[in-house]
Amino acid sequence: MNVKQITKLTGHKGSIYTIVQGNEPHKILSGAGDGWVIEWDLTNFETAKVIAKVETNIFSMAYLKSQNWLAVGNMFGGLHWVDLNQKTDLKNVAFHEKGIFDILQVDNFIFTAGGDGKFAKWNIETQQVTQSIQLTNSSLRSIDYDPLGKRFVIGASDHSIYFLDDELTLKHQIETAHDNSIFTTKFSQNGTKLFSGSRDAHLKVWDLNQNFEQINSQPAHLFTINNLVFHPTKSLLATASRDKTIKIWDLETNQLLKVIDVVKFGGHINSVNKLLWSNYNDWLISVSDDRTVIVWEIN
Repeated sequence: MNVKQITKLTGHKGSIYTIVQGNEPHKILSGAGDGWVIEWDLTNFETAKVIAKVETNIFSMAYLKSQNWLAVGNMFGGLHWVDLNQKTDLKNVAFHEKGIFDILQVDNFIFTAGGDGKFAKWNIETQQVTQSIQLTNSSLRSIDYDPLGKRFVIGASDHSIYFLDDELTLKHQIETAHDNSIFTTKFSQNGTKLFSGSRDAHLKVWDLNQNFEQINSQPAHLFTINNLVFHPTKSLLATASRDKTIKIWDLETNQLLKVIDVVKFGGHINSVNKLLWSNYNDWLISVSDDRTVIVWEIN
């Protein structure tokens, strides 16, 4: 496997916590502790522009393609609705009592995971919460959705993984799934497996067809696994960690294929917080506490 750094992008003045796909395959959007949303063009790295500003740290984002809006979660639990056509902040709705750590769109709704332990469903048209459930008193850190099984998975700081159906009914809980806060959870494409990463630095795989049995666990990083993403077409998994590295894994064998660090590849010098495996050139995008966005080519 060959890894090449395409470019390192600078412009943010705070730690970058989130990166999402923009309105075109070559456009990406990053949100950071400076309250800025920056749009980057992967065909022209010199054309970065600030397209939105909020008054505090941005922890999470979701791009709403049909409306060309952006849902932005801040550190105090507010959800900003930004109209990118008009470049205006439509409204900031305070629902969660603590930070919004993840946002996911499913059909005409978005779902938010709050530091207050609440999981909320929002109507995009009205920008209001239509339903919520208090899962725990600890932070909810990640959301994913399995369209085949019509279910959500949520990773939490109480060390548990929660499974909910479309009605937001709790269907199953894996208690003490990890030894510490669970920061990232992802369904496999066919919905038969779940991958999870935690502050305990372990990467785990769960068999969802065999009574949620743990089928693999390994100390994948030195510190917290902040995020994991799948390659759009290949059987590859990338993990991002507070240990400043990105690791590439074989999805089928769980074998480590490559470690991307600062020494060999000029990688990040602080915690790697989020990843995006872009459809554009199959490039992997990483963002970090070091205030940079790095674009990687992985062959």
